[in-house]
Amino acid sequence: MKELTVRVSRFDPDTEREPRFETYTVNVNDGARVLNVLHAIHDELDPTLSYRYSCASGQCGSCAVRVNGEPVLACMEEARDGITIQPLNLAVKKDLVTDLIPRLEQIASLMPKKETILPKKADIDAIKPLKDCIECLACVSVCPAVDVTKFLGPTAMRQEMRLVLDPRDSGDRITDAVRDGLFTCTTCQACWKVCPKKIEIPGKAIEKLRAHANKRGLTLPRHKEVAALVQETGRSIPRTSESFLEKVSDVIEPYGPVKATVGFFIGCMYNLRQQQSALDAMEVLQRNGIRVIIPKEQVCCGSPLIRTGQLSYVDTLKQRNIETFRSRGIDTVLTMCAGCGTTLKKDYTTPFKVIDINELLTQYGIEPPARLRVKATYHDPCHLMRGQGIRDQPRELIRQVVDLVEMPSICCGSGGGVRAGNPDEAAALGRRRGEEIRKTGAEIVITSCPFCEFHIMGHTDKPVKNIATVLLEGYREKDRKKVAGLKD
Repeated sequence: MKELTVRVSRFDPDTEREPRFETYTVNVNDGARVLNVLHAIHDELDPTLSYRYSCASGQCGSCAVRVNGEPVLACMEEARDGITIQPLNLAVKKDLVTDLIPRLEQIASLMPKKETILPKKADIDAIKPLKDCIECLACVSVCPAVDVTKFLGPTAMRQEMRLVLDPRDSGDRITDAVRDGLFTCTTCQACWKVCPKKIEIPGKAIEKLRAHANKRGLTLPRHKEVAALVQETGRSIPRTSESFLEKVSDVIEPYGPVKATVGFFIGCMYNLRQQQSALDAMEVLQRNGIRVIIPKEQVCCGSPLIRTGQLSYVDTLKQRNIETFRSRGIDTVLTMCAGCGTTLKKDYTTPFKVIDINELLTQYGIEPPARLRVKATYHDPCHLMRGQGIRDQPRELIRQVVDLVEMPSICCGSGGGVRAGNPDEAAALGRRRGEEIRKTGAEIVITSCPFCEFHIMGHTDKPVKNIATVLLEGYREKDRKKVAGLKD
C-alpha cells in the first residue's frame, strides 16, 4: 500500500458559480490507477464525489478526465502523489462528469444501402486505422477549433472518413464533412496525441476528407489560389522582395573548424517573408561549426497542398526537392520551418536524413552566448512539438541566453490552411495565444516556426523572435563585452 494526496475538481453547476478544488489523502495499492484513487475517495472519504466509469479496462472511454491538465483514461493512468484531477474541457454536469450527449449525438451513423454489400478485405484494411475509437471525447476536449468556431470536432471527422471508406454506407459524407467544419481544423495534432487509441485523425481522416473534397470541387477558394501559386512559381506565397536564396551563396562556411555539413531546406516563408530569421540562423550555424549547402533549385515542400487536400502536384514537388539534394550528395538536410520539417520527415520518403535546427544545435552543442537580461516565453509550434516530437531542445537553447517563463502549449491558429481559408478563426486563436503571452509577463516571445512567428506578431504587443535570432543577439552581446573588456 502507499499513501497518495491528490487534488480533485468539485463543481455542481446547480448550486455553485465556479469549480473549486478539494484535497484528499488515500491509501491505495502500488500501481493503482487514477480510477482506484477516485473509488477510494468515494468509498472511504466523500460519497458525494461524482465521476463516471464502466468497463475499467480502457475499452469504453467513459472515465476520461484530465490529470495535470492532460486528458487520460482514469482506469489506465497510473496514480501519482500530488496529481490534480479535473474533468475534460467540456460542459460539466457535476464534478468530473461531463455532458457527452450533445457531442455523441452529432456523430454520424451508417446509412445502409438498399442492396446488400459486404466489405472486401481492402475496405476493412482501409477502415482499421479509424475503427478503434471509444468515443471518450478526449480529442474534442483539446481541439482549438471547437473552442472558437462551429466545428463538430475530431471524433465526428474520424467517423465521416470511416463511413466514406465503408461500401455499405449511402450517405454523402464529403458534403457533410465540409458542412461540419472540415476546413476549420488547424491540423495541430493535439487530438491524436491525447487519443487513448492513438488514432491519427489529422492525417488519416481530416486530410483525406479534404482530398476527397478537392476532387468534388469543394476546396476553399483561397486554398485554390495558393495551389495555383505553387504550380506557377514553386512557392506558396507571393514574392514581395529579394528572396533569401538570392541573398546567400551556394555554400556558407563556418568561422572555425567544420563539425558537420548539411543541406539547408529554406521553405517558402523564410525564403520570401521572414528572410532575416533565416539569415540570423546562418550566422548562428557559422558560429557553431556547421557548413551549410544551399541548393537554389529547391521549391515548396508541398505542405500547404497536403494539409488542404490538393494532392495532384505534390509528387512533382517531392521529386524535384529530393533530386535537388540527392544530386549534391547531401546526406543530412536541415530545416528551420516546423511545417517543412514535419512534411519532409513524415510525407516524403527521402534518401537523406532530415533534422530540425534545434536538434542539430543541441546534438553538436553550441558556443555559450552571453545571457541577456530578458524575460521570455516560448511558443511551441504544433508541427515541431507534436509533428516532430521536438520539445526539450528549443528550451535547452533558450535557457542558455534568457530567462524562460512557460505558458500552455496551444495552437496559435496559423496552420492547416486556417489563416488563409478561415481568417476569423485564425484571429480568434491568435487572440487566445496573445492572452496567454500577456499572463506570463514576458518581455519577448520566442518560437521556431515562420508561420507562428508571423501570425503571433499580429496578436501581441511583445516582440516575436526566432530562437536563432535570440541566440545571435546573445553572441553579439558576448562580442560587445569582449571588446569592452567586460565580464558576462
